[in-house]
Amino acid sequence: MNQDRRDRLGDAAVSVLAAAGARGLTHRAVDTAADVPPGTAKNYFPTRDALLRAVAERCLEQYRQRTASLAGAGPGPRDRDALATFLAALLRDVAGPGRARMLAYLELQTEAARRPWLAALLDPIGAGDFAAHGHLLAGTGLPADPDRVRALTLALHGALLHLLAGAPTTLAAAGLDDPDAFARNLLTSLCPEEPR
Repeated sequence: MNQDRRDRLGDAAVSVLAAAGARGLTHRAVDTAADVPPGTAKNYFPTRDALLRAVAERCLEQYRQRTASLAGAGPGPRDRDALATFLAALLRDVAGPGRARMLAYLELQTEAARRPWLAALLDPIGAGDFAAHGHLLAGTGLPADPDRVRALTLALHGALLHLLAGAPTTLAAAGLDDPDAFARNLLTSLCPEEPR
């Protein structure tokens, strides 16, 4: 099989899942999104589960690429302010360029509740976030005990849902209408600053 075409179909499937949800993820929709002849997606991914697997594998691949690019971008944030700026940028990415990727991932998470094999495929993404956030906290000299790492990760994961929905009243109530302030306040709540 042609790997370039397989990747193109995988990217198209991510886009379809993000735009149309799980019910809209069909072989025909993927063919259309990838601009390939009808039946091409079915040749590569013969069943719906195979199509879901392809999307999950593509999301995992994109997650690993993104993680590697962040790791290769330098030593990472070295103080509280830099970490807050970094976290705010991640939140903005979810509401902007990373929106389709995140919508597809959340659709997969819903499907994974009924398909254990899919949950196992997605597990490295969620687990990777906990490890990455622990590394970020430790790199800034902030406490990185398991409870704080869990709280930071779960707060950010919860924020994603509201950012994707984009409901202005909810965003304001959560403080997500200002990602910079949200990230600073989250870090202050988790790791109060020492009195000077």
